[in-house]
Amino acid sequence: MTDQTVSPDAAATERPFQADVARLLDLVVHSIYSDREIFLRELISNAADACEKLRFESATGQAPAPADGFRILIELDKDKKTLSVVDNGVGMTRDDLESGLGIIANSGTRAFLEKLDSAKDKVSSEALIGRFGIGFYSSFIVADRVDVFTRRAGQSQGWRWSSDGKSAYTVAESDDAPAFGTRVVLHLKTDAEDFLEPARVESVVAEHSAGVPVPITVRAAGAEDRKVSDGAALWARPRGEITPDQYKELYQNVSGQFDEPALTIHWRAEGRHEFDALAFIPGSRPFDLFSPERKGRSRLYVRRVLVSTDADLLPPWLRFVTLIVDSADVPLNVSREIVQKSPVLGAIRKAVVGRILQELAKLAENDPAKYSEVWANFGAPLKEGLYEDPERRDALFGLARFISSTHPEGGRTLAHYVADLRPNQTAIYYLTGADAEALAASPHLEGFRAKGVEVLLLSDPVDAFWVSTAVGFEGKPFRSITQGAPDIANIPLAEGQTEREKPELDASAATCIARIKETLGDRVSDVRASDRLAESAACLVASDLAPDRALAKILAGAGRLDASMKPVLEVNLGHPLLRALAALKGPDSADTFAEASGLVFDLAQIAEGEAPDHAPDVARRLSNWMARALAGNAGA
Repeated sequence: MTDQTVSPDAAATERPFQADVARLLDLVVHSIYSDREIFLRELISNAADACEKLRFESATGQAPAPADGFRILIELDKDKKTLSVVDNGVGMTRDDLESGLGIIANSGTRAFLEKLDSAKDKVSSEALIGRFGIGFYSSFIVADRVDVFTRRAGQSQGWRWSSDGKSAYTVAESDDAPAFGTRVVLHLKTDAEDFLEPARVESVVAEHSAGVPVPITVRAAGAEDRKVSDGAALWARPRGEITPDQYKELYQNVSGQFDEPALTIHWRAEGRHEFDALAFIPGSRPFDLFSPERKGRSRLYVRRVLVSTDADLLPPWLRFVTLIVDSADVPLNVSREIVQKSPVLGAIRKAVVGRILQELAKLAENDPAKYSEVWANFGAPLKEGLYEDPERRDALFGLARFISSTHPEGGRTLAHYVADLRPNQTAIYYLTGADAEALAASPHLEGFRAKGVEVLLLSDPVDAFWVSTAVGFEGKPFRSITQGAPDIANIPLAEGQTEREKPELDASAATCIARIKETLGDRVSDVRASDRLAESAACLVASDLAPDRALAKILAGAGRLDASMKPVLEVNLGHPLLRALAALKGPDSADTFAEASGLVFDLAQIAEGEAPDHAPDVARRLSNWMARALAGNAGA
């Protein structure tokens, strides 16, 4: 077995870790990984990545390849109480050690810590590890010191990095580094010596790392080397030879997730462009699903050589899918820019997206319960495709599931909706907002409920956009119930409903409406009697030419809404509040009328789940009205 002591001829340079590292390492060691064995999976994954990188460099003539092929070796030394993970991959320079190991979580330590503070369970916290690239530091769960011996392929100088994982690390030249590649030596803690047993290590590798595309061998003193993984590319093997556990292992290795895939899609495309593809739909949401970058998880191989770990093979609205594509039709020296413009990759991208949508449709048909979980996790990004990818809109309409006013449990398809249209109903009605529960209590629904008309309750931010650009479904246009006047007069009442008495718009009511409009001024574009309200006093709607209320709020927040597009206040003339308001007459009632008009507008905003324009004014108006009401009752 190779001597792993440090050569005394090179003085070590000690450097402190960056800020927040002490806290981070403490969290990694004591708070995050409840399964200690995960450290081995992380080290093997890093070793496999190093081999993949050198495989690419050697295939493109940038560096020599190992004569005996790529491999990962796990060495167990009971006498020294060390576990070593050795690879003959690309290796590291001193700068690589400084930037990769000296600066923990190159992609954002502070961001990691912020996310970790909100992680409450094992799955979410472990998933954070994989996404922030600090898996190497899981070594300190089982080791009280870690030494890294490494030499960059094609360079003569070797290096040693060493740390106890507390406050500092050292970097020094080393003659003990591999010819090229990396050896990570873990000096195990007393309570982790079970990882010196070959059977224990082989079990961990079989469970977590059998799918990595590099052979893995376990070596222990007094025993023959045992190859525990052959490194064959899983996606190139026939589906019938692969077990669900093997798919799961590969998914976890590639995605950094710790859940099980909800759907595994494995196929070989033949024809003009041939390629192997393997796609995984996660069983839970990745924590960065809604990050602004909307980055995907696509790995591109060319004849088993990894070319890119973030190839542009999926649209942003399928970013939750973990994808592997292996093609012989793409040049090895392809750059990211060429990948984005390549007609071959364009054809593969189109085929992959189509296949994923096809398999999701099959899942929805064959296993509705499982598909409902997929939709609950990833319905929002899929609906981004309705806005961004009109070519795929019909397929995505078939996948979409909705909560509605008549089916609050959800699961409604557009086909269900159209099949249940009421007589004389000519549109698909919807209501957008921030919360489905609040939407279900909206006063806008009152008239539609009386007619038995189903209204889709759309609570994802993207809903306000796609529904405004979609032409319709099966010839029925989408129509917001907060935009313009309702067109449901010709729809008969639902069974058991009786026609409500509609107050006349007489001179007194017309005067009241005009006074409210004058009082509210530029807070509204108009005030009118409502045909949609049955129980509430008032509601806010958009004019026929303005965007619907939810979209208007988004545009206003971005400073892109014309200030003239103020809401329309619709009032229920049959409501006691409006009747009392219309009855106010005389010169002494002006202040009371103005106060009440403002309160009507405030209540309409609150009923929408919207914060009033000026909360102190609302509090003052309510206080005054409550005082008068209580005084009147006391006098009586």
